Amino acid sequence: MRCSEGCGFEIWACDAFCSGAADASFLYSTLIPIEQKETAEGGGIMVDFAEIVKIFKEEEEYLSAWTIWTAYTIFLGIAVSLCVIAFYLALVAFSALILGSVACYHPPMPEYEPHILHFRHILSIDPLSFPGILLLALMPALGGLLCGIIKFGWLREKDFEVHETDAFIEGFHDKRGVLSGSGGILRAISSVFTIGTGGSAGREGPSAFIGATVGSLVGKILGLDEKARRRLVACGASAGIAAVFKSPLGGAFFGVEMLYKRDTELETLAPAVIAALTAYVVSCFFFGWGPIYGVPEYDVVAALRPASLLCFVLLGIVCAPFAVLFPKIMQLFTGFFRGLKLPLRLKPALGGLLHGCFFLLVAAPFLLLHRRDDVIAVASGLLGGGYGFIQLALYGKVAFLALIIVAFAKMISTAFTLGSGGSGGLFIPSLAIGAALGGALGEVLHALMPNVVTQPAIFALIGAAALLGGAANTPLTAIFVVCEISGSYALLAPAILATITVYTLTSKWTIYPKQYDTRRDSPAHRREFCVDILEDLYVRDAYTKDVVTLSADSTVEDALEVVRRTGHIGYPVVRDGALVGMVTLKDLERVPEEERARRRVEEVAAKNLVVTHPEESLEDAMHKMAMSGVGRLPVVDKDNRRKLVGILTMYDIVRAHERALHFRSE
Repeated sequence: MRCSEGCGFEIWACDAFCSGAADASFLYSTLIPIEQKETAEGGGIMVDFAEIVKIFKEEEEYLSAWTIWTAYTIFLGIAVSLCVIAFYLALVAFSALILGSVACYHPPMPEYEPHILHFRHILSIDPLSFPGILLLALMPALGGLLCGIIKFGWLREKDFEVHETDAFIEGFHDKRGVLSGSGGILRAISSVFTIGTGGSAGREGPSAFIGATVGSLVGKILGLDEKARRRLVACGASAGIAAVFKSPLGGAFFGVEMLYKRDTELETLAPAVIAALTAYVVSCFFFGWGPIYGVPEYDVVAALRPASLLCFVLLGIVCAPFAVLFPKIMQLFTGFFRGLKLPLRLKPALGGLLHGCFFLLVAAPFLLLHRRDDVIAVASGLLGGGYGFIQLALYGKVAFLALIIVAFAKMISTAFTLGSGGSGGLFIPSLAIGAALGGALGEVLHALMPNVVTQPAIFALIGAAALLGGAANTPLTAIFVVCEISGSYALLAPAILATITVYTLTSKWTIYPKQYDTRRDSPAHRREFCVDILEDLYVRDAYTKDVVTLSADSTVEDALEVVRRTGHIGYPVVRDGALVGMVTLKDLERVPEEERARRRVEEVAAKNLVVTHPEESLEDAMHKMAMSGVGRLPVVDKDNRRKLVGILTMYDIVRAHERALHFRSE
């Protein structure tokens, strides 16, 4: 008899199943004997219970993994948003103190961004007078000096060309998702000094790096493997962008698009959406709901007419040369500062000084003509990321000449600031350049075709998305960020047309040098796109067992005689048969000739050894060589690191690889 509750099992099995007492193992053990049995109705329906149990187990494992990752990403989103909020508050406070209280400069702001802190003026000076402008122009040099001390003094960063977004990209690809917490804090502080004094950089790069750092630390605390840690790094960066821009979709796509020129981390999108959405909710809880930018009422019907849509394609074509020129200018100025014979910690100060002088040069003609509105527009465009300038452009409050000047000058100012080693992001500067270009083209088209282009300020919003999408190779991120920060999805079609046009024309170039072309090129996916022969070979298949060793108590002179006789480059150093170090020909030759007869080999040998054992794969052994910068590894007993059993050289690995490759080809 069959169960009347509808489970389809016979009565002897359904009591346990329908009551929930039966688990997968029970079903498997009791129901398999009746699999593929016809139903009582004689309909010929065959039931494979083994397959049902298999599916049940797979779904259970999937749901368990999904639940765990959802918990991880929700926690990550909360942690990242709190860290980004702390960074934002520090930046606002420092900017209010330096630019507001000292220089008496209060730049335009995004309409819905909260005005949190104000300090009393220390100096009573008109910021648009010549003394005020001069003081304002000197502030970026102060920020650069403080940034250099933090970044190249305390952090001891070696590569001043790697800025915050690039540091996140590099951490994902080349550092196995490992980012230090102290590095994240110090980079955030140096970014506060750079941006808070008027350096031409954005806060989104530091926010993304803070998020990536938190993701790396969470992965380390949870003991996750390399692949999972990399995924959390990308999710953390997404959460950072979502928190600082209040842009959940734009933030989610940032973490999966920013890593490549022509590819994405698509499997990371789902957890990135959860992390970004969580960070967005927490950020809105503190700063209020809604977008950060105000936009005027648009005639959507007019914007979507065929003639108007062709104008947006034209906007993409106009933005394309700038999406190529911006990376070229960044590369040019970075090379200039790289070649300067100047301590690293002083280069950001020089960049800030040149940035300030350039701002004076650009603003002086407007100041002489007493065009205060244009001076304010230029200052808001060049000093800082350009947040207020974008707001002015969206409302059409920037004159045509000022738009053109800012479109070109912003690239140079940003190159001075970041090319010299300053900290910050290129995201908002790209939006500002695009808004300037779009606003200028909108004015031209409105003058030529007033019946077609009725609202030229629309082009500022679309231009911001187009330039960013092309310059950063992140079309979806740009489209969603611009729509979300303005609270307007009505212009999604024009944004797609313009952005995809730029991206199609300029995907070879990027403002982020650490981006890889595709997943195939990234070390993060090396194993997915090639069958590594070394994975199936072990040290025991390649290492040399007959090893020439040097006694720890022999003199350097005697050791050099052994080298001349045997011709090897590196030798294990032993005492009573136990491994105590490694020495190379270079180590021995560094000893002055007059000391070689009395200096012992043990004194010049390396003690902190990287070793391998016979059961380790050749791939892992080669990775050890690459990471430690050596060409040979002592092979020791797996249970006793001092028991030498042989030596493995890079030549041994290559020879084993070629033998295996030849064997497979036959």
